[in-house]
Amino acid sequence: MLFYFSVYRYDTRRFYDESTQPGNVGLCGNRTAIRPKRFQTALDGLLLNLTIATPRIKDLFAASSSNIARSNKSVYAIAQCAPTLAPNGCKECLQMAYSNIMNCLPFVDGRALDTGCFMRYSSTPFFSKNKTTIIEPFLVQGKTSYNYLLNKSLAHKGVIIGGVLGSVGLLSVVFLAIIIWCRRLKKKNTKKGVYNFAFGKLHFLTLRTFVNVFGLFRSAQYIDDLNRINMSVKFTIIYHMIFNVPGYLYGQSDRLQDPLKYRYRDLKKATKNFSDDYKLGEGGFGEVYKGEVKTGNTIAVKKLLVSSANAEFQSEVRVLSNVHHRNLIRLLGCCSEGPELLLVLEYMENGSLEKFLYGERKGILNWKQRYEVICGTAKGLAYLHEQYHVTIIHRDINPRNILLDKDFQPKIADFGLARLLPEEQTHISTRVAGTFGYTAPEYAIHGQVSEKSDTYSFGIVVLEIISGKKCTDVLDLSHPDQYLLEYAWSVYENQVPLNLIDEAVDRSECTERDVMKIIEIALMCTQSVVSERPKMSEVLMLLNDRSGDHKPPNRLPFNVSYLNVHVDDPSYVASSTSNAVASLTELTGR
Repeated sequence: MLFYFSVYRYDTRRFYDESTQPGNVGLCGNRTAIRPKRFQTALDGLLLNLTIATPRIKDLFAASSSNIARSNKSVYAIAQCAPTLAPNGCKECLQMAYSNIMNCLPFVDGRALDTGCFMRYSSTPFFSKNKTTIIEPFLVQGKTSYNYLLNKSLAHKGVIIGGVLGSVGLLSVVFLAIIIWCRRLKKKNTKKGVYNFAFGKLHFLTLRTFVNVFGLFRSAQYIDDLNRINMSVKFTIIYHMIFNVPGYLYGQSDRLQDPLKYRYRDLKKATKNFSDDYKLGEGGFGEVYKGEVKTGNTIAVKKLLVSSANAEFQSEVRVLSNVHHRNLIRLLGCCSEGPELLLVLEYMENGSLEKFLYGERKGILNWKQRYEVICGTAKGLAYLHEQYHVTIIHRDINPRNILLDKDFQPKIADFGLARLLPEEQTHISTRVAGTFGYTAPEYAIHGQVSEKSDTYSFGIVVLEIISGKKCTDVLDLSHPDQYLLEYAWSVYENQVPLNLIDEAVDRSECTERDVMKIIEIALMCTQSVVSERPKMSEVLMLLNDRSGDHKPPNRLPFNVSYLNVHVDDPSYVASSTSNAVASLTELTGR
């Protein structure tokens, strides 16, 4: 039970130490930000700071605000964890809440409630000024407490100026010592990459530290106005930053969390020895089984088509296990001790979208549910492309890889899995027929891929969702070569959108304008000119936009000259022609 500032929960089991559980989502308002990008920038920084600071505060509660650039408005947010949680559990819960609540953008109000924490933001103040928390001291890595900093107060503002100058001098000495150490490292180690890595980290640290010093020194001008903390807080923070140089140098604050390691015998027992009765399906990456663990939770266990784990495998699994988003299947853990490699995944009660479109459960989804599947899938792809710390290109978006939970909310599956398999085990020849209709032409023909390749596949899936037809179906018998995409263009150009709607959908649930809007967005995503296709973040804005003020799609036949792809363009990944139709995923640093 959730109220504005209180949460009530009861259960038949002990849950005080639980931080998160699958299926939790954000609750969003319905007002859209006037300037979404500026609002998102301010909100993202504010929520990240609250996620870092709140677990380090004694009461596990923080309330703060942030100014929106080039405006006189602010965004307000709070974060709170259950007092029974440890700091690490609080941090884990808030990270999940952050991922869920950011899905509310571009709306100006959002909340996220998980088992052990609560987060909320709004464009209007919803807490009094005397409840505001000064979170800056808690954003510094280390164990220094806020109360300790306050007790070490300095008397005059001039002292902090001298402290800053002295700290900068000490900082220079420390950096000089590190530079000397790096040069010795270069002489001892013949691998130039090791030296370049250490020296590169040093350059990053230098810039990062001086930017923080400047920002903290400048903020000292209005600390008195806040009347909340003493000037000594900033001096102590700077001092603490300097002596955390080794931690920053080795990147300890930026490490990804390792996935949970499962025992093979436990997973074997959970799946009844991988019984056919528990088998959920089979794809190019391996077989998937339903599993029931001791805690009573249901999981999905995927047997990969590879039998040995190497360092690269462990690294990729670590990256994927840190992908947290309400519209992406969560990788819970892995097992590498048995005869095959196993991945433990979030279980989806309703299975794949495919069976709801043209399978045994065809016609169950109403218009509202179909629209939510479209929006949720777009959010998941936007996160993979633009919001995660590395860019993940899926390359195999189709209804089989979109799963539905008990509330029919979509979650994208199988992102990143191709990198876990040797190239010869991707089942290229068997996957062509299943995914060819969703593959962007520049990818299928030339193996040139970018985020826009996923955009194309998304557009095809959208047409399938609203029509209930396969992309390879012929919808007009008088034109036997006119498949779903060509038929959609005909419907769009003749302004008869309802001709494309699934017969099972109640026509009273949607208007011609609503249907035409979805068709238009799908056609924009499938344009032949790669540069004309929108980003997935732009697709989300189009889905939420009611003005209709955008460039209409352009129907042009595919031509090699439309690619505009250069070999040295880092946003494109070229593969061989045979690999172009395989379901691969590329991770590139931002």
